[in-house]
Amino acid sequence: MNQFWCEYAWLGGDTATPGVLLGVDGDRIVSVDIDQPCPSSAVRLDGLTVPGLVNAHSHAFHRALRGHTQLGVGSFWTWREQMYAAAERLDPDSYHRLARAVFGEMVLAGITTVAEFHYLHHAPGGVRYSDANAMGEAIVAAASDAGIRLTLLDTCYLQGGIDRRGNIVPLTPLQERFSDGDVDAWVRRADALSSFSGATTRIGAAVHSVRAVGPADIVVVAEWAGAQSAPLHAHVSEQPAENEQCIAAHHLTPTGVLAEQGALGERFTAVHATHLSGVDVGLLGDAGCTCCLCPTTERDLADGIGAARALRDAGARLAVGSDSHAVIDLFEEARAIELDERLASLIRGHHDAPSLLSAATLGGARSAGWSDAGVLSVGALADFTTISFGSVRMAGVDAGSALEMAVFAASAADVRHVVVGGTQVVRDHAHVSIDVVAELAAAIAELRQPRVDR
Repeated sequence: MNQFWCEYAWLGGDTATPGVLLGVDGDRIVSVDIDQPCPSSAVRLDGLTVPGLVNAHSHAFHRALRGHTQLGVGSFWTWREQMYAAAERLDPDSYHRLARAVFGEMVLAGITTVAEFHYLHHAPGGVRYSDANAMGEAIVAAASDAGIRLTLLDTCYLQGGIDRRGNIVPLTPLQERFSDGDVDAWVRRADALSSFSGATTRIGAAVHSVRAVGPADIVVVAEWAGAQSAPLHAHVSEQPAENEQCIAAHHLTPTGVLAEQGALGERFTAVHATHLSGVDVGLLGDAGCTCCLCPTTERDLADGIGAARALRDAGARLAVGSDSHAVIDLFEEARAIELDERLASLIRGHHDAPSLLSAATLGGARSAGWSDAGVLSVGALADFTTISFGSVRMAGVDAGSALEMAVFAASAADVRHVVVGGTQVVRDHAHVSIDVVAELAAAIAELRQPRVDR
């Protein structure tokens, strides 16, 4: 058995607990003792140790856009064209290199599990690779290399959208590589991924959006996820135009369509959920769904501010994601839920530090299908993150203020140690096996270099 001694640890209450000794056997926590001195044989974790952070919504390849999309006037829809251009250039090898480095950046930020919303399935133009899951397998390998748990949310994407009159829009040439052609082909390819599920990888499903998947096909994807007891995610009401188009086509909001097709439930996560009606909030809450907010992306794309407090009060759970990776910092995502809502409501105090930290840990773990993660307790997976008290941001911290300082002041740069499955993958702010900065720079440079047609 290995031991990790935490100067302070968050065990789920309102304050941090000093002197917590975690016993770990294999990948599980087998003992939790408080008010303990640090044994000489234990790994010493100075600072505040919390359950591993969970990134409940990621598109790894979007990381290549950081710093390249901030000029000029535009919207989500103009940004999307730049994203499509980046997607067009990836193949399994280059995607592995990029995702490995992006996942390394996540681990450095204290993230121990990522839910990757994966729709980049085929070659440009929709040409099939000889292995239909070559791109998904590249992501699985990248996560393993980086030492992060992965839920691969294999995403169904079948149509180009809905116009304002409610008509189906065909796929564009750039979107062809996202699509399997029909939902039965998606099922066959998703079935083939089941062999990758294991100790550090889970396979789930996603409906890209009601723009990209019609109601009858949503039923099939939801039934597939139900048969696998797998998580099911979907982008929901990220933009007002999405709601308008959906109502024109189906006389229901996106949430209403998903509810009518049987997609909502405790394994369902609505990503963004930015522009909801009161009825939508009630549907998601009554079904016990999770709502994953991605505030740094939602503000970067000028999407809007989600009604997190109303969703929580209605019975929905909250999680957070870094989505397009404008930054990778779940402390920023968590506190932005509260701070953005203050801007919208002119009232402080909708969400306290423990509830926001829970969204970034337990809420995300449940969303990603890891019911045995997100807490520091006996029997849970030994995934935990230590926040250093040594930076100027954390100066003045004590046991009583540790949680508030972590949530409302800390950044990803304050993560000092990360343990995944009982194995230390970040030690003293450095990844134990990957030069993340060098690999990220090289992978992004490769993706952005001028194309040479042959």
